[in-house]
Amino acid sequence: MYLNELLEKLEYTCLQGDAHILVTDLVYDSRKVKKGSVFVCIEGAVADGHDYIPDVVEKGAAAIVISKDVNLPKNVTVIRVDNSRRVLAYMSAAYFDHPAKKLITIGITGTKGKTTTAYMIKSILENTGIKTGLIGTIETIIGDEIIPANNTTPESYIIQETFAKMVDKGIKCVVMEASSQGLMQNRMDGFTFDFGVFTNLGYDHIGANEHKDFNDYLNCKSKLFRQCKIGLINIDDKYAKDILKDHTCKVETFGFSENADIYAANVELVHKPGYLGVAYKVNGLMNFDVAIDIPGKFNVLNSLCAIAICRHFNVSEDDIVKALKKIKVRGRVELVPLPGNYSVMIDYAHNAMSLKSLLTTIREYNPKRLVCVFGCGGNRSKDRRFLMGEISSNLADLTVVTSDNPRFEEPEDIIKDIVTGVKKGPGKYVTITDRREAIKYCIDNAMEGDVIIIAGKGHEDYQEIKGVKYHMDDRELVKEAYFGNR
Repeated sequence: MYLNELLEKLEYTCLQGDAHILVTDLVYDSRKVKKGSVFVCIEGAVADGHDYIPDVVEKGAAAIVISKDVNLPKNVTVIRVDNSRRVLAYMSAAYFDHPAKKLITIGITGTKGKTTTAYMIKSILENTGIKTGLIGTIETIIGDEIIPANNTTPESYIIQETFAKMVDKGIKCVVMEASSQGLMQNRMDGFTFDFGVFTNLGYDHIGANEHKDFNDYLNCKSKLFRQCKIGLINIDDKYAKDILKDHTCKVETFGFSENADIYAANVELVHKPGYLGVAYKVNGLMNFDVAIDIPGKFNVLNSLCAIAICRHFNVSEDDIVKALKKIKVRGRVELVPLPGNYSVMIDYAHNAMSLKSLLTTIREYNPKRLVCVFGCGGNRSKDRRFLMGEISSNLADLTVVTSDNPRFEEPEDIIKDIVTGVKKGPGKYVTITDRREAIKYCIDNAMEGDVIIIAGKGHEDYQEIKGVKYHMDDRELVKEAYFGNR
């Protein structure tokens, strides 16, 4: 297609050459450039596409899109823009013939609950025959094709390419997690969501290569509600009004508050050995009873949000109830079935807000002991370590501090930081650096009525050390610890 067709709706300056030239493909990875490509220079945390201009010219690129001053190469069209990430999003949408217009798009943002809510929505819609794709933290699902995720929200080109594949496979709807990083980096520009969802907001993703402060984090989240037609908001969250600042969408609400359009009442926690669940009544715009085999009041909100979305698809109450009853989400309050008279749960809680919410929720089930096993990722905010340590010590009877993804830090240094926080609370604690041994310790010392929470890695099946990912799955470690001794 012609380059100027890809640049429609965008402001740009043609520094040299001609914008009305044919290009063979759109590329932002210099390794994939071939003769006739248009290469968009993206400035990333690790590499800057502008540094690879000589390479892409040598490979035969027909045009280059830049966002900063460079030495102009010869015999190639050069387009100057203010924000190359935003431009890549719009160009990608045009390149794939605007596939979002052929789908019903649902974007979910918030500090926690995005993944579970996305799977709940997909489950309900699929249960009623509406083919639904998913893009999220765990994986991308396109019909029968499952692609493991690298980022919660992929690069804009990948999003549009995925949308196009979904259209080709006859998928009618897509639900995706809209991360603050993805919104900040314009990965979801170039189209308007049919629905935007806000789950909640807490202090997270603030620091080097993330958000400079909490206001920046909040503002990036709020962008979704200037880019969707209908916004569904958790009315109970204290930042609900802030997230709607300057919104352009129609607003609907959900929550525990009777002021919400759809709200939950008569919440009942269900606890049996090896089982934790919750039941409640849906009130407001819909009225019926729901039971889910996933524990916690936060999952009442997640499921309520899914119900609020699916109401717009005219899904029957029976179909909603059936779909929610069988929902399971990998690494999200995931119970590992064991013959013991205690419960073992795996969860992705990897920040202070998520861990506090998780432990507070499970406390409400009155376990004999609440045991929390966790570590913190290396090369991330130290504040997170102190906070998570203190929260676990305040809410768990026993904290087992271990290794998560140390990355390029020493595991013992991270554990030391966590223990600094742990010591501020009254709970008992032990430190066991090897995650396998830490989990084995918990299983070997489990008591009747215990709930053991293994937090931090959730769906991940690896441990990242010094830039290398080694296979490690908490589910396998739990079963190895239990059955290996029998």
